[in-house]
Amino acid sequence: MSLRDRKRARTRQILVDAATDLFERDGYDETTIADIAAAADIGTRTFFSYFASKEELLFPESDARVRAAIEAIASRGPDDGPAEVLLRALRKVGDDSDDLTGRLAALRLRLVRTVPVVRGRALQMQFDAQREIARHLAAAFPERLDEVSAAALTGAFVGAVTSALQVLLEDPDRMRDPAEVQAAVRRATDVALTPWLRASAERPDHPTRDTA
Repeated sequence: MSLRDRKRARTRQILVDAATDLFERDGYDETTIADIAAAADIGTRTFFSYFASKEELLFPESDARVRAAIEAIASRGPDDGPAEVLLRALRKVGDDSDDLTGRLAALRLRLVRTVPVVRGRALQMQFDAQREIARHLAAAFPERLDEVSAAALTGAFVGAVTSALQVLLEDPDRMRDPAEVQAAVRRATDVALTPWLRASAERPDHPTRDTA
């Protein structure tokens, strides 16, 4: 990244950290954008060059997760199936970021449950992400997926991740261990995608199929 991009990334992270502190200490509704900007030592107007709202600030890596899925689809190997590329994207996100396992993740899930505007934003972002990923999957695997089956596969994948994180939130001690969170999420996606992985393994042209 350029120096300018690195500075923007640092300021963006400072805003996220400041907001996390304030939301945990004072509450989401009680914290204003002005409060967050002041804690980050920037002007309120500058805040809007990084985030459009308080809700958006709670999902700083959502676009990166969608990009990871699209990049995994684009860089698929000849033996990769739709489920395999989604699982690869999940591994990359887990390796590159703690957005699904860190302190902000736990706070975000609590607020999704308790603050209607945050829940609405989360659902809209999930809906948009699923549509975008499903569209790329259907285009990449036209012989195996139509629009409906691509949407079903993507929904199973995203639903498994979301449901696993919701269960883990019930035990805050488990959320403090990123490795355990990642392992639990991967188990959940393995369960949800088993039919798709099995179908991939049973394809006549799959390299692991026993044709003897």
